[in-house]
Amino acid sequence: MSFADLPTLNALLNGLCTLFLVMGFAQIKKGNRQGHRKFMIAALATSVAFLASYVVYHLEVGSVPYPHYDWTRTLYFGLLIPHILLAAVNVPFIFLTVWHAAHQDFARHKKLARFVWPSWMFVSVTGVIIYLMLYRT
Repeated sequence: MSFADLPTLNALLNGLCTLFLVMGFAQIKKGNRQGHRKFMIAALATSVAFLASYVVYHLEVGSVPYPHYDWTRTLYFGLLIPHILLAAVNVPFIFLTVWHAAHQDFARHKKLARFVWPSWMFVSVTGVIIYLMLYRT
């Protein structure tokens, strides 16, 4: 594996995170706390792995400019800007949400998760879309 492979790995990790988030949501809706816990820990682990890989890649490569100057440029930045902002804001809130669950404060966990989960989903899904637009078009 080389640095050139890391964007693909990052997209795969984002895609896996999305899957784990959906499965975790489905499990809690069924009342399966253990299943929910396992999928959400998997989502957290894939997000942490993504962040490590992302930082390593960009420390080595730097910024990668969007190569197209057509209508997709507006779409790309329309996704990228909220993606970056929400990703930065999400990190402490994800850990706070996990903290409440780990300390069995499920009322606070649930209250935070109502906002954190959709934002985390947006970041994970748009991460894959941004990868496709930047590296596969």
